[in-house]
Amino acid sequence: MSDLILPEYLSAPVIEDAPAVSEVEKQDNSIKAAQLPKPSGFKILCLVPSVEETFGDSAIVKASIAIKAEEQTTTVLFVLRLGPDAYKDTAKFPSGAWCAEGDFVLVRAYSGTRFKIHGKEFRMIYDDQVEGTVEDPRGYARAA
Repeated sequence: MSDLILPEYLSAPVIEDAPAVSEVEKQDNSIKAAQLPKPSGFKILCLVPSVEETFGDSAIVKASIAIKAEEQTTTVLFVLRLGPDAYKDTAKFPSGAWCAEGDFVLVRAYSGTRFKIHGKEFRMIYDDQVEGTVEDPRGYARAA
């Protein structure tokens, strides 16, 4: 009774021919990335950075409602994509763009259109909602 009998569709050759897990993960991530919306007009697509699940260096775990509140009120976002018209108005932006793809930006709490894809929260904001850039987003929190 020690022999395991597998159905034909789970035979060894099929398992050996299966792609490596890392390749499957890469394909999965590229499919997820393709689902992100392309900002139109003056909009900027931003990612809400992950909220820490514990308080500081302690092992005390935050309640899920506290994590959700931090996500909703965050003031620091990561810029993923700029819309085709973002920062094109030279009268409004005489010194040029206020941010670029890959920057962390400071915005007002609750700003932008909030949505989630695969459990990650994103925001779509207008180009003039950027109040500054941030070198290192760690340690930033909304003042209560």
